[in-house]
Amino acid sequence: MALLSKKDHEYLSQEFAALTRPVRLVMFSQARECEYCSETRQILDELAALTPAIQVESHDFEAEPDLADEYGIDKIPAIAVTVGGETPQDYGIRYYGIPSGYEFSSLVEDILMVSRGDSGLAPTTRAALAELTAPLHLQVFVTPTCPYCPRAVRLAHQMALESPLVRADAVEAIEFPHLAHKYDVMGVPRTVVNETLHIEGAVPEPTLMQSILRAAASPVPSR
Repeated sequence: MALLSKKDHEYLSQEFAALTRPVRLVMFSQARECEYCSETRQILDELAALTPAIQVESHDFEAEPDLADEYGIDKIPAIAVTVGGETPQDYGIRYYGIPSGYEFSSLVEDILMVSRGDSGLAPTTRAALAELTAPLHLQVFVTPTCPYCPRAVRLAHQMALESPLVRADAVEAIEFPHLAHKYDVMGVPRTVVNETLHIEGAVPEPTLMQSILRAAASPVPSR
């Protein structure tokens, strides 16, 4: 049974007609299926069926630990939104958990953004990100029913595309309760910057940038 409706197919086919660079969705699951792994794979396959510009690459998290480590993947289901084709590029844009509900729109927006290769951030934000000298890790905790979460995910992923030093994860809080507990996630969206700073809500671009600059003094430890 298809997860995307006929209306979704028609709308997305029109949106994806604008893709200028091929997008490769790299998914990690495992042979012993995790919760929502099969549904996540089906969503990606249905998106790829809409246009040859979207490619899906599936990997086994348990059988390919070196590749998972190369992508920085430490939990599943996981999706890396990357550029495919002859000049592949990984911007550090990640989804952990099924991209359903409101988060499906985040995935679609990321596909369009990665294909364009333009973050769309303000010039002042681009300039500030260009001054970073140490890696930064943004973890945005979300749920599928949160209407404000896509704004927070979108901004974090824009920053990851803009700067090679920023890695940004959308983490489905219900699927990873141990992480929600670790970071005291009582409501979503909640953005964790470098394990040291927590930001509540979908904050404006300048506010997140200020928080990133404060956290830059405490770079994320190497994996």
